[in-house]
Amino acid sequence: MIHLDTSVLVDALTGPRRSASALRAAIADGERILLSALVLYEWQRGPRHAAELAAQEELFPSSAAVTFAAAAAQLASALSRSVKRPRGREIDLAIAACAIIDDAMLWTLNAVDFSDVPGLRLFGR
Repeated sequence: MIHLDTSVLVDALTGPRRSASALRAAIADGERILLSALVLYEWQRGPRHAAELAAQEELFPSSAAVTFAAAAAQLASALSRSVKRPRGREIDLAIAACAIIDDAMLWTLNAVDFSDVPGLRLFGR
């Protein structure tokens, strides 16, 4: 199972869509790919075109977004206390917590932002 970070969603569904082929390949390989509600929030607050939002909704329906529930909130808080510089990384740590709780890998284009998160496995294509 793979949770997507916002960076991959943006890179796959906007502009030159550099990550689109890798995303299609992961889906074709049978990978179960999910979005957390936090990623959905970051994605939808950006300047999105109707076609981009429709593509996201077709691939990753909002109704199926992984919630940021109490267990993830508690883990994100613990992660915040365990990393060296948590300020400004609150959403990233919460996204990481969602992936860890689901025993999923996190697919991000910003691996350095997550490299110090204990227990997080990163997906690489």
